[in-house]
Amino acid sequence: MKKLNDELKNDEIVMETEQEKTEEKTSLWKELLSWLEIIVAAILISLFLTRVVLVNALVPSSSMETLISPGDRLFGNRLTYKFKDPERFDVVIFKYPVDEEENYIKRIIGLPGETVTIEDAKIYINDSEMPLEENYLPEEWLIENDGYVFEVPEDCYLMLGDNRNVSEDARYWAEEAYEFGLADSVEAGEAYTYVHRDKILGKAVFTYWPHFQLLSDYEE
Repeated sequence: MKKLNDELKNDEIVMETEQEKTEEKTSLWKELLSWLEIIVAAILISLFLTRVVLVNALVPSSSMETLISPGDRLFGNRLTYKFKDPERFDVVIFKYPVDEEENYIKRIIGLPGETVTIEDAKIYINDSEMPLEENYLPEEWLIENDGYVFEVPEDCYLMLGDNRNVSEDARYWAEEAYEFGLADSVEAGEAYTYVHRDKILGKAVFTYWPHFQLLSDYEE
């Protein structure tokens, strides 16, 4: 009888041990699934933010100094122009007209339907005798600063960099389109000079690396 009781106790201990192991495995799987759900949710939220709300950009050159420096990483807001039109002086991220695989960051200078004249390092809009006030320029504008007249098409914008002496902006894109074989002549390449509204990815909002900086609007 004693032997039978001992065997029953041993069986109970074995069953309890196996049950504990099963519960431990179940608990571990629940924890792993919980972490997996968190990771999947984080990925989905990240994809939503980067595809619908934010555009992430790396600045490769000094064309927008001193506002943005080479190597800066920044976010742009994709939703800004869902509710209003782009405005002059906005700093925007857009698809480079000559190669839409590349994203550029420049400042809006010319609006749809405007005539933009560059004369002696000054910019005039339509028939204005007063040039734009551009106190964001980092240095005296010496390179390609005269003899340009841009007729901005409807639904398009004229983009220039702040650091005009090094910026590869709208002043050069017609020639680049010709050199890349996209146009039969520089004149025909002028179609690539402007950025269509639907190619603007978002308004630049802030840099997050290597430092955080809000990119405030230029104010006259």
